[in-house]
Amino acid sequence: MRAVDIIQKKRDGAALNVPEIEFFVAGATESSWPDYQVSALLMAIVLRGMTPEETAWLTDAMVRSGTRLDLSSVSGVKVDKHSTGGVGDKTSLVLAPLAAACGARVPMMSGRGLGHTGGTLDKLESIPGFSVRLSPDQIRASLRDIGCALFGQTSEIAPADRKLYALRDVTGTVESIPLISASIMSKKLSEGIDALVLDVKTGSGAFMKSEADSRRLAQSLVDIGNRAGVRTEAFVTTMDTPLGRAVGNAVEVAECIETLKGHGPADLEELSVMLAARLLVVGGLAAEEDDAIRRVRHALDSGAGVELFRRVVERQGGDPRAIDDHSRLPKASSREVIDAPRDGYLQKLDAECVGRASVALGAGRNRVDEGVDPGAGIIVRAKPGERVHRGQALLELLHSHSPNLETARGLAEASIEIGDEPPAIRSLVLERIAASFSSLTS
Repeated sequence: MRAVDIIQKKRDGAALNVPEIEFFVAGATESSWPDYQVSALLMAIVLRGMTPEETAWLTDAMVRSGTRLDLSSVSGVKVDKHSTGGVGDKTSLVLAPLAAACGARVPMMSGRGLGHTGGTLDKLESIPGFSVRLSPDQIRASLRDIGCALFGQTSEIAPADRKLYALRDVTGTVESIPLISASIMSKKLSEGIDALVLDVKTGSGAFMKSEADSRRLAQSLVDIGNRAGVRTEAFVTTMDTPLGRAVGNAVEVAECIETLKGHGPADLEELSVMLAARLLVVGGLAAEEDDAIRRVRHALDSGAGVELFRRVVERQGGDPRAIDDHSRLPKASSREVIDAPRDGYLQKLDAECVGRASVALGAGRNRVDEGVDPGAGIIVRAKPGERVHRGQALLELLHSHSPNLETARGLAEASIEIGDEPPAIRSLVLERIAASFSSLTS
């Protein structure tokens, strides 16, 4: 078997078989395929696509390129949630403790922010002392004792994904639903979970801009999960405007804590409760949606969720005093306010522009090797649909003498659109995606 023959086969539009896909993944992981041949096949996949079967085989080969997290010694149902990323998308920090407070075991492996979308690990590390580097034994112990662990990908989990992603990022081969699906699911299926709920974003601040593409990605992810024996479903949710009112790292952590205390933004609370409830249903911990929502609401209203989050913070080396005293979180030294230029209704607050402005302030990164300023970010003072007046604060830019302040200001101003009539606002949750018949019978 030769790499060039596999490249030519996919170039000509034919489907690859299991041995060919396994040969490719092993070659990429072990560097027996040179980067130019790996990149050539990636480009052929982007242009020619993959069948659902090929995508499932690719995912499985990427899972087997490393080790799976063995959670067999942890009793109970293990569940996780994954989001395709957005601006102000911080639901993981709210729903994980809520689901755990309801009896689920939540091993949540997350990533870092890149581009205009934020990363859960960066948010958690803004809590002084918080460590996202956990060994398998530490993960298992935390799940047994608390019910939740929040951690980053280890070098042993899906190493093929790290190699392929690094090449995709620099060869223009990111935008492929089969490759995106295999990248996401190879990590999720390595966690040793029983059930998975996916939040696939759509809109200006999402990776997938169109609802049709988001739906296709959601279906692909769900089918891969169910083929692999993990009960999986997905939701397509809007990302036209930032979720909640905080964009950044420390400011998002503070907003999550306030949400767990019952004082958070309505959209963040709504989505977090819904996703946590679906984790209970998909995981078999609740028979019906209404019962699951009632239990999650009780965990929220009783304070059980925020107390569980406090235990996670303390367990992973963070300062639990930050739960009640947000001044212990990193702060920006300077603030800049963007005012409404006229009276009217806020028609649009473009999520991608706000996210890019936040990155310019230092809250995110454009390259994986860049650091972040945990105190930088943006506070949203008005949401689309609200009546605003000239001179009213719409956005508050938080930074510590950022050299890119003017760039951030320009992006923030470009995100704002004001009109004379109230805008049409899309629903937060657009669609639920279950397994297709073919994935359950194949």
